Amino acid sequence: MKNGFTLVETLVALMIFGLLAAAGVAILSNSAETQGRVLDYSAIVQDMQRARAALRADLAQAAPRQTRSESGERLPAFLSGNGERLFALTRRGWENPDGAPRASLQFVEYRLVGDELQRFSRPMLDGSAFGEPAILARGITAAVVTFRDGDDWRETWDPKRGDAIPVAVQLDLTTRDFGVVRQLYLTQGAL
Repeated sequence: MKNGFTLVETLVALMIFGLLAAAGVAILSNSAETQGRVLDYSAIVQDMQRARAALRADLAQAAPRQTRSESGERLPAFLSGNGERLFALTRRGWENPDGAPRASLQFVEYRLVGDELQRFSRPMLDGSAFGEPAILARGITAAVVTFRDGDDWRETWDPKRGDAIPVAVQLDLTTRDFGVVRQLYLTQGAL
């Protein structure tokens, strides 16, 4: 009866152990890469959800109230894009938990600056400059906005009355990671 292993048996056992260890390392490495990609995509989805929530809140509260620009120029209640600006509007429901002396209306503007979807707002409704933007989403390569007026969709919003707002706004964002993301929002003009 033998009391040990032969050299060949030991080498075969070490080779099998080495193959199992290499497979385990490959699986762990692949799992770590996958987890990193999932975290990256999760952050992108969170950005898109944050942008969608801000857009929905602002457009659902669109008010038919004209404003004045920083230079005093009269602006319609709803503006369509020019250059970086996608659209701008006056919205209701600006919360004021501190009781600051200001209106419950707010003028907001959405812009595509580089690859960022940004939301600008004014501290005062009329005649004030925009504050620092809130960056809602990154990785946006293009944006197309269309506006619903009655039975027609328009590429620009050019109302006959300064206090008119569209019934709905469709926003198609082209993203690096997900392609085109189409979003549709109803406004107070639908009521």
